[in-house]
Amino acid sequence: MRGLLYALSIAAVVGLAFWAYREGYDTRDTERQVAQLKREIGARHQELSMLRAEWAYLNRPDRLTALTEMNFERLGLMPLQADHFALAEQIPFPPPATPAFPTVWAADEGLDEKLGEVIIMNHRFGADAAPALIAPPTLADDGEQLP
Repeated sequence: MRGLLYALSIAAVVGLAFWAYREGYDTRDTERQVAQLKREIGARHQELSMLRAEWAYLNRPDRLTALTEMNFERLGLMPLQADHFALAEQIPFPPPATPAFPTVWAADEGLDEKLGEVIIMNHRFGADAAPALIAPPTLADDGEQLP
């Protein structure tokens, strides 16, 4: 019995040693990959800062003005002036869409009595869902809101 216990213990130690050895190499490999990714991120940051500097250099107002003057006949670009801008009130925005309620509700007699204090809500900004009926929260006798 002791021999079997010793053999199992030795096998467990050898198995754990093999597992630890393999995990050590996996960890080193992962550390190498992380270091490589950090180098790539640093190179991308350097490249991004260089591109931002080049963008700022190419978008200098004096350079752009000279380009528009050189290509005036071909592009027809005019320099910006104060009268080219408008106030937000001067822009003709479309009126907001009014919510459409089902015809069954509009034709129903006594709708106010049926709904009571139920609130009809819907989204105006991009939602195509039908209006939903939501009951308002009620208050308990002591003023605490009920779920």
